[in-house]
Amino acid sequence: MTLNPRSTIALCLALSLCALLAVPTNFPGLGGDARFTLAVFALATCAWIGTPIDDTYIALGAGLALTVTGVISSDTLFGTLGDATVWLLICAFVLAAAVSRTGLAGRAAVFLVSGARTVRQLVHLTTAALVVTAFAVPATSGRAALALPVFLALAKVLADRKRLVVMLALLFPTVILLSAVATLIGAGAHLITVSVLWEATGQHIGFTQWLLLGLPLAVASSHLAAELVLLTTTRRADRRGPVLITPEQIQQHSEQPVTGPWSQAEKRCALLMATVVLLWCSEPLHHVPPALVALIGAVIASSPALGTVRLKDALKTVPWSLLLFMAATMAMGVALADSGAAKWLVSGLPTDGAPVVFLAVVIVVSTAAHLVLQSRSARSSVLVPLVVAAAVGVGVNPVAAALASTAAAGFCHTLPASAKPVTLFAQIPGTPTYTPRDLLRLSAFLAPLTAALVLLFAVAVWPLLGVSVTR
Repeated sequence: MTLNPRSTIALCLALSLCALLAVPTNFPGLGGDARFTLAVFALATCAWIGTPIDDTYIALGAGLALTVTGVISSDTLFGTLGDATVWLLICAFVLAAAVSRTGLAGRAAVFLVSGARTVRQLVHLTTAALVVTAFAVPATSGRAALALPVFLALAKVLADRKRLVVMLALLFPTVILLSAVATLIGAGAHLITVSVLWEATGQHIGFTQWLLLGLPLAVASSHLAAELVLLTTTRRADRRGPVLITPEQIQQHSEQPVTGPWSQAEKRCALLMATVVLLWCSEPLHHVPPALVALIGAVIASSPALGTVRLKDALKTVPWSLLLFMAATMAMGVALADSGAAKWLVSGLPTDGAPVVFLAVVIVVSTAAHLVLQSRSARSSVLVPLVVAAAVGVGVNPVAAALASTAAAGFCHTLPASAKPVTLFAQIPGTPTYTPRDLLRLSAFLAPLTAALVLLFAVAVWPLLGVSVTR
């Protein structure tokens, strides 16, 4: 395996840190478990940054090393697989498979998009539809795969207006990534954040609280980003022309009916999804955990009598690699906290700085982290434990800091390889799409905009919703 310059630099830094940690006289007050944890953490981060080795394999190797050496117990390592957030994601993918099988997504697209009469209406109606998908399909890559046929249908209809097709190609992944913060199941990174907060502080963020905090940010950032995409990829003449998209045109590119009477399967699936989302949102009233609600919904969705998909087919859509990655990185987070490594890392930070400045630094670092760590879950695994420990040390509410870091990490649009949805829509044979130059032009405006918006929510909006800036 040949290392590129960035990989070589990362490896040298990690090995240098390991060498320093190996000398007992260095870093007084740092215990043996903490030293080993930091060394494993540094090597894992280096491997995530600079090698083509699968992220899950690296995380499992790191978790195994920490377990074999006694830093964490085997019960801790294996217990993370039984975490409620892991079950929530598994069941959410089963529900998503049921939705995909019925064709409800195509009907929703027709309902929204066919009402557009101008380019700007098309952009914002599409944005609204993509935000809604965050409630039905977990993980950004799954939403991108579900939205791709809709985009291809729109691209065929608008084939004679190339700039609009390119604009839509950029709009879809942009909104999918930024709107993920709307729900707890929007990205695996959210579940990692919740687990880290629970392990480090004992504070729990449920589905309803995340929805209350994340949905307004998702709506605001998605529609602002939609305007930026429209303005940076089209000219005034492109935006001036009328748009007319009929259900019949979309039907030509959809396997399931998008108009006409609903089938019994569609009605059952729509009712089931509405019930599940309603129960998730009303958790404070009935106190049934979201994971249990999702499990009940998944069992019904795959049942022989009422379901729309076979369980074994639905389970094939579950990203088992992501779940193993989440479990292993949760164990790494426990090791950082229990060994004292995280506390030591942030012990040298000044404690008299303004909380707003601290949050601004966290948001800037989290926004830029995708240039180094391409995996969104890996970014949260590295950043959130440190951010939570640092927030406690400087008197900032760790919930606000962790949410701000996770929300800011949702920006990953700079390069085609920065996120899976960006990669997917950048490589569509036979369809005009965006170039790396288009991404860089958009990112130059979108990065500061999203960072400023997250900071605004953290200091002005979230305190009104119960999450204060300070402890």
